[in-house]
Amino acid sequence: MPAQQTSTRRTFLQTSLVHSVSTVALPAVFSRFAAADDPKTVATPEYRLSRDVPTRMYDGQRCWCHPRAGIVPAAGDAGAPRVVMTMNTLDVSGSDVFKSMYDLHTNDLGQTWTEPREAPGLALRYETIDDERRPVAASDFWPGWHQQSKTLLGIGHTVVYTPDWRVAHPRPRHTAYATYDAGEDRWSTWRKLEMPAGEKFHNSGAGCVQRYDLQDGTILLPLYFKPPDSSSRVTVARCTFDGETLHFEEQGNEHAVDDETRGLHEPSLTRFGDQFFLTIRNDEQGYVTRSKDGLNYEPIQPWRFDDGKELGNYNTQQHWVTHSDGLFLVYTRRGADNDHVFRHRAPLFMAQVDPDKLRVIRQTEQILVPERGARLGNFGVTQVNENETWVTVAEWMQTWGPNYILPVDNEYGSDGSVYVARIHWSRPNRNM
Repeated sequence: MPAQQTSTRRTFLQTSLVHSVSTVALPAVFSRFAAADDPKTVATPEYRLSRDVPTRMYDGQRCWCHPRAGIVPAAGDAGAPRVVMTMNTLDVSGSDVFKSMYDLHTNDLGQTWTEPREAPGLALRYETIDDERRPVAASDFWPGWHQQSKTLLGIGHTVVYTPDWRVAHPRPRHTAYATYDAGEDRWSTWRKLEMPAGEKFHNSGAGCVQRYDLQDGTILLPLYFKPPDSSSRVTVARCTFDGETLHFEEQGNEHAVDDETRGLHEPSLTRFGDQFFLTIRNDEQGYVTRSKDGLNYEPIQPWRFDDGKELGNYNTQQHWVTHSDGLFLVYTRRGADNDHVFRHRAPLFMAQVDPDKLRVIRQTEQILVPERGARLGNFGVTQVNENETWVTVAEWMQTWGPNYILPVDNEYGSDGSVYVARIHWSRPNRNM
């Protein structure tokens, strides 16, 4: 158990850009911008930023990763939502070794948090695969409130290891999911999403993806999968959920790249106005596309700034922050005096997207979480209420592979902090 797990509840730790001394509160950003090649302005909701640290861990062997949160409306204090965050532990001596999943929550919008605790329902299990007993972890989890069933539904994927804790290749992979009971304060035992028979989806999952729930309860779930003898592809699945079981119904069109990379991964989905937008990870560059029906998308295109230059994001996920008055992308990129950071995965940026041109408006770029040597590429986005959206991320205390471990007293100051970057909107977000 982590050393800091000594009480059931405590006041949150506040953090500044350096060494955790105060809350960061940045001024409200601009209200209108013009794209670099077009005098037409793009309306932008004003907001201010602050950052909190509800927990941190690094003991030379483990740190937190994949912190993502969901809400249970009115389950907190005085009608506030309960915000429930899940996290994996990462063994820094290996490669993507996630042995345990923990959860913590706040009932007062982050003023206090419970201590991280192991979630039995989300625990590691052992399965016999190819006549060998292997550990299987649920990871890359993302809780989200399913309004129609009034259920907090978390979705991620499975990671199958060899007995000596190496990621198996080739490997079976499944979409994993579980539900949270606010009254009992516990997660159900994770289950696997049943996919169509055959080899096509033998290695498929929804790890780190941002889903979109329609008003009728239909879930649009982005997936990435690796057919035999092919690089990884991306599609969006239409799923139904009855409060207990997630069902695959159909898929939209498929996207692939014809290059020497591993393919496409970790797609994330949102809706802005009357269109759906999908952002996608690739080894060399991030991609974006859009759709009218949420299932079938235009050909993908690389992410660029509004001046036409490459965004600089590569081999790292991107996710959406969606306000009723503006669409934003959260990402990492090259070119930020961050060559010392693994895959340039810090700092964590947010900027507005021009939804017509599918470009990131450079002038709107803000740093959500600063760079302190550790990577910040695995993160989540939670719309907490009409006034706040939170971006949650942990300092991944591992750099250029398992033989290069970032020490606690490294020159940049990272210490395994879990950040809640809070976006405080000046105008209510009508998406709630």
